[in-house]
Amino acid sequence: MYSYLKGVITEVKANYITLEVHDVGYHLLTPNPYYFELHQEATLYIYQKVAEDEISLFGFQSAEARDLFLKLISVNGIGPKSANAILAAGSVEDISTAIESGNAKFLQKFPGIGPKASQQIILDLQGKIDLTPGVVLTDNLQDVQAALEAFGYNSKEIKKALAKLDPKKPTNELIKDALKQMLK
Repeated sequence: MYSYLKGVITEVKANYITLEVHDVGYHLLTPNPYYFELHQEATLYIYQKVAEDEISLFGFQSAEARDLFLKLISVNGIGPKSANAILAAGSVEDISTAIESGNAKFLQKFPGIGPKASQQIILDLQGKIDLTPGVVLTDNLQDVQAALEAFGYNSKEIKKALAKLDPKKPTNELIKDALKQMLK
């Protein structure tokens, strides 16, 4: 399984790009190929689909987009093409918010998604989408995370608190600030 590929964009077409990595060109199906520019260096987060008659690589601009794609294809009736179309037509944040809030009308605006499919997406994924932004864990933030876990906080609460901290502060101050965040 691949996690990501880093290389240079050598081809941009209507539904795919070619990413050259160490003299190998990878054909990557992507939600919005025109986001990329020729000869631009890029890192794409990858999903590999293996079927009886094909092997496909899907590339995404962020790990969050790939993770949402994986959640969408886990829904009965939503395949990789439909999930790619959804991600091409909306942002990760907007789609995630619509799923969490149960906004079926928003989901129905995407190609191939009708009332039944939108309700199925909400039914299967509501409560499973993380709306908090990603946090880059420096050494002191890792210490804060470990301390909060020791206090019994869950990962969702910890991630929200870490997103609001200034990683330049010393660890002991960060733990105090994180605990204040938890008590709000």
